[in-house]
Amino acid sequence: MGIAARAGLDGAEFAWGDELAPGGRQMANTWQGEFPHQNLGTDGYPRTSPVRAFPPNTYGVYDMIGNVWEWTTDWLSLRHTADAPKACCIPDNPRGGPEAERRDPLTPSVHIPRKIVKGGSHLCAPNYCRRYRPAARHAQQIDSGMSHIGFRCIVRSGGKEEQTNVASIEANQATFG
Repeated sequence: MGIAARAGLDGAEFAWGDELAPGGRQMANTWQGEFPHQNLGTDGYPRTSPVRAFPPNTYGVYDMIGNVWEWTTDWLSLRHTADAPKACCIPDNPRGGPEAERRDPLTPSVHIPRKIVKGGSHLCAPNYCRRYRPAARHAQQIDSGMSHIGFRCIVRSGGKEEQTNVASIEANQATFG
């Protein structure tokens, strides 16, 4: 997700550059105001937003930051493992150690493994949670079900099929929040 979200802007704080709201324009669905007391909703969405509500990044990819946390295939790991030298050599679960390491060391009595979520959500705010940055990651118990955790879908470009896929994604988002 990091490479697709960053879209070639290595070193930038946000997926679209170094300013959270360039020219006052919201670039992703995040909390505007002091969390949790005041959500100004300047982006027009006090909770989740529809697909393509914000501009795409320079790769033409929509909704990589904010709105809902994205589940990844990575298990929690206390240390990153080295990347595979070639894309063909990446295993099915590229990150994460043995099951015992998939648990949060700060809560040793909780025996529920954790996956990594990325991208932040509509509840992330500068005064509370800046995890809507492409480099940020967060461990989440795999049995969680919250309105601000979900998944992102990939739709390939192309005429009528694209329109059908986008409508399907929007229907799924309305169903799952």
